[in-house]
Amino acid sequence: MAQRGHLSSKVSLWQKRADEHKDKQLINPFSDWEGASHRAKLEKDDPSYGKPVEGSFTELRGRQAGDHISAEIVELCRVISEQGQRHPDNTYVITFGQLFEAYTKISNKLVGMLMRARKQRLLEFEGEMLFQRRDDHVLIRCLRFPHLE
Repeated sequence: MAQRGHLSSKVSLWQKRADEHKDKQLINPFSDWEGASHRAKLEKDDPSYGKPVEGSFTELRGRQAGDHISAEIVELCRVISEQGQRHPDNTYVITFGQLFEAYTKISNKLVGMLMRARKQRLLEFEGEMLFQRRDDHVLIRCLRFPHLE
């Protein structure tokens, strides 16, 4: 008799997992699950458009990736402040060539980090993309430090 109760609890747990999976498939835009095509479609002005389902592993991975990138940008600004020249307006300036030499030992994603930091208005420099040797003379100005804000 005790074994029957144990078996029914396992069946119940399995059914719960199957129901949760079906619910997730119904909101998955790539699902071929029957009934998935009847779900409400998001409009581009919907705040949930282009974002992972709240509480999902995808949302967690995205948050972790964002935290990792933010930490790399903080490190980039720290390197600029240590290797660059301080100006009276409390900004630090370094040439791309100097930064490239100092930063190669830290990361191979320097140009991507520079562009991301510029988008966040932490840095400024001329040009769309910087290339080693060709742009070694370009000045990079660190405007503010994210770890101090």
